[in-house]
Amino acid sequence: MYRRRRIILLLAVLAAVALVWVLVAQPWRGNAQPTDAAVPAASASPSASPTEEPVPDEAPVASPTPSEKPVDAAASASPAPSPSSSATATPAPAPCRAADVTVQARTDQDTYAAGQNPQLSITLTNDSAVGCTMNVGTTTQKFTVTSGEDVWWRSTDCQTEPSDMVVLIAPGQSVSSATPLVWDRTRSSVSSCDATDRQRAPGGGASYFLSVEIGGVASSDPAQMLLY
Repeated sequence: MYRRRRIILLLAVLAAVALVWVLVAQPWRGNAQPTDAAVPAASASPSASPTEEPVPDEAPVASPTPSEKPVDAAASASPAPSPSSSATATPAPAPCRAADVTVQARTDQDTYAAGQNPQLSITLTNDSAVGCTMNVGTTTQKFTVTSGEDVWWRSTDCQTEPSDMVVLIAPGQSVSSATPLVWDRTRSSVSSCDATDRQRAPGGGASYFLSVEIGGVASSDPAQMLLY
């Protein structure tokens, strides 16, 4: 009985000594020192470090500095110039005046042999320093062939489907008939347009004169032609 008590007492003393040694020596600290090469795992809890703030999806807009005033797009836009301030409208060309143009009667030849029909045309020249407009259509054209006081042929006697054509004639520009009229060397009248037996103009070197008119302006001089 006494021996058992001594053994229990000895075990208790040994246990106390071992506990004191453990508390003093702390043998577990030998492998717990951190090393410089170790990378700490990311913490699941939010970090309190100010250098690791989450980046927002949209960067915040910097407020303007005192020298950078906000610009109003509507106020900065330049006002559109009004038509009156940007350019002065160019006035439309005026109609040609009789004093500003020259009208000439033209024939394709001076002398025609028997059987040759004269081809008649008009030449119009703007003698002014500015452009002008004129109706040069067939409604304003007139060809007249005379011999002395006798009127042999007028283009208006049997004219069909006359038309208007207003053109701009530049300063110094001359325009001529696109297609000459052909005189068949017969006497015309409004009542004989479809006749096949109209009187023929005598030849043998007889003189005939062509006068023309266009846009209300008549030729100053007639063009002479000799028929044989």
